[in-house]
This record gives sequence, C-alpha cells and structure tokens, in this order.
Amino acid sequence: MIVIPAVDLRGGRCVRLREGREDAETVFSDDPVGVAKRWVTLGAERLHVVDLDGAFAGEPRQTALIRKIASTVAPVPVEAGGGLRDVEAVEMLFGAGAAWVVLGTSAALDPDFLEDACRRWPGKIIVAVDARGDRVAVRGWTATAATTVVEAGRRAETAGAAALLYTDVSRDGTEQGPNIDATTALAQSVRLPVLASGGVARVDDLVRLAGVPGVAGTVVGRALYTGAIDLPAAIAALSEPRAPESTHPRAEGGSRSPRP
Repeated sequence: MIVIPAVDLRGGRCVRLREGREDAETVFSDDPVGVAKRWVTLGAERLHVVDLDGAFAGEPRQTALIRKIASTVAPVPVEAGGGLRDVEAVEMLFGAGAAWVVLGTSAALDPDFLEDACRRWPGKIIVAVDARGDRVAVRGWTATAATTVVEAGRRAETAGAAALLYTDVSRDGTEQGPNIDATTALAQSVRLPVLASGGVARVDDLVRLAGVPGVAGTVVGRALYTGAIDLPAAIAALSEPRAPESTHPRAEGGSRSPRP
C-alpha cells in the first residue's frame, strides 16, 4: 500500500478542512507547489490534489495551479479533482497534467456522465465515494445523496472506473483514526482497488489499512502537515512484509484491477 499526500488548494494556498467544512480551515502553506515538491522529495509515489474552490463552486477554479504542481513533480503522478461536472472540465484537468481524474458529485448524481468519462479515459477515472454514514456526500460535502456507499462503489465498478477513493467525511481532518470497518466493507463489495482516506493520525493507522485486502493506498493530509506522521517512516513501515487481515470474500472466480 502506498501513502498519498494530500495537497488541498483553496485561494491559492495549501489548506486542510475539518470534516470538509468551509468554516473549519487551517492554512498550512502559501506555496502549494513547494509543499508538493517537498512530499515528492521525501519519497511520495503519488500526490492527491483537490481544488476545494472548484468543489464548492461546482466548476474548476485551480486548474492553472494544478498544472504547475503536476509539471513540477513530474514524473511522479498526480490524481486531481474538485468541481468536475462535465467532459470539458475533465479534459481540461487531464490537459493540465493529471494522471488520474477524481469524480465525486458527478459520479454519484449522473451515472451516464460517469460511464461516458470511464469510456473516454479507460483506467484514468477514480470515483470518490465520500461517506456520511452509509450515504454519499455530494456538492463539496454540503449535501447527502440517496445513493449508498456500496451502491456508488458497485456503480463505479460497472462503469469501468480505475479505483474508488473512500472518505469518511466525519473523520476527515480530525486525526481520530480511519473508519476501518466501513473501508473494509466497501473493499469487500467491489473488485476495484480502494484508496482510503479520512482520520489517519499515526503510522499504525496506515499499517492497519494496509492489512485490509483491496486497499491499495491511503490519502493522508493533516497528520503529515502537523508532523504526527513522518512520511519516510511511514513508507518504511509499509514496506515490511505482512499477511492480510482476512481473505477477500469476492476474490474467488475473479480478481481486482492492478493499482491505478
């Protein structure tokens, strides 16, 4: 399992939100490009970049900054998202250098768009399953859809998504520990690689997630920025061989896609 540092963009700065709330922002740097470069220097194999302004507005706002980050850290790949509601916006983000594009609200509310995007860019679309309880949070996490987490995951699998990004909204930015049970339940429901996110506070949390069959990576934000997790130490801890916690119940008769 890989550790994927999060670089969340708002107003041109690198920030973290608590539980996705606009009014609970902590600014960690006025230089997001420098932050991204630092994570790569410390060993990151991939970065997770979110246009928070775009997520709240429903249209991309930080594409130029994402382009600068992607070009600066290349060849290390960037997965990026935030406010992508149409094909043109997705195409623009790929043009900015994103290796994968993350769809959240549009994937949950517009199945036809999701299928179209997966068909146009096979192996390049990651579906964000942002959970508030067992339902999917949408529109910058300001609303909750009727779609359940498992329904969203299976729909993404059917559409041909490359992976799922699961986030427990109530834990995001809190460093209270990840929702292992919910992450496991989703991973057991699909044959897609799952990227975990939300609440990671210590290296032990990463080790526990690495033991969940199907979890290919974990996005880490606040804990890296506060120093609660040292990135090189986390990478070293995850490089140690370990047995999975359990056998994946849907593994018989089929296999997952490789890590996206």
